[in-house]
Amino acid sequence: MTSMNIIESSVKPGLMAFQASTEDQAEVQELILKTARWLHSKGSTQWGRLLKGKDDHNLGGAIARGEVVIFRASEDHSLAGAVILQQQPSAWDRKLWGLDETDSEGGTSVYLHRLVVDRGSTGKGRGRELMQWIERGIHFTGKDRIRLDCIAGNDKLSEFYRQCGYTYIGETNGYNIFEKMLIKI
Repeated sequence: MTSMNIIESSVKPGLMAFQASTEDQAEVQELILKTARWLHSKGSTQWGRLLKGKDDHNLGGAIARGEVVIFRASEDHSLAGAVILQQQPSAWDRKLWGLDETDSEGGTSVYLHRLVVDRGSTGKGRGRELMQWIERGIHFTGKDRIRLDCIAGNDKLSEFYRQCGYTYIGETNGYNIFEKMLIKI
C-alpha cells in the first residue's frame, strides 16, 4: 500500500488539516449527510444513496485505511470540511475510468471522493482552499494525478473543478470525470 504523508497541517491561518481517526467518524458522517440533504433540497440526486443509508465509499473503512482528511477551525476546533483520498481505485472508480484489475494506470492515481465543506463556510472560497491544500499539503508516494467525478447534471460543480485546474475527461454512465496532474515537490 502506498502512503499519504501530510506535509503540513496548516491549510491557512485559522484552518488546520488532520488525518481522521475513528473518533471523528460520526461527526464526518453527519457533515456528509448534511451536504447530501442540502443537495437533495436543491433537486440533485448526487449522494442520494447516502440518504437511504448506503455508503458506497465506506467512510469507516476509509478512515481505518488513513484515507480521510478533516479540516478544523483553529479557534474552536469545529469541523470545517472533509475529503476521502483513496490511493487504490474502488470498484466504482474502476467502472468509471474503464480500469480492469490489472490496469497499472490506476496505480498512479489518487481518487478524490466526498469533498464536503461545512454549509456555514460556503461561498467564501473554502472549497477552493481545500482543493489547493489537497494538491500541495499532502505527498502521495508513487502518485502523479488526482481523479474525481461528479454527477453529469451538476454544471456548477463541474465548473468548480475546471476552475481548480482539473481537466474534463468525459462523461461515463451519467458522471463527469476529471483529472489533474500533480506537481512534484
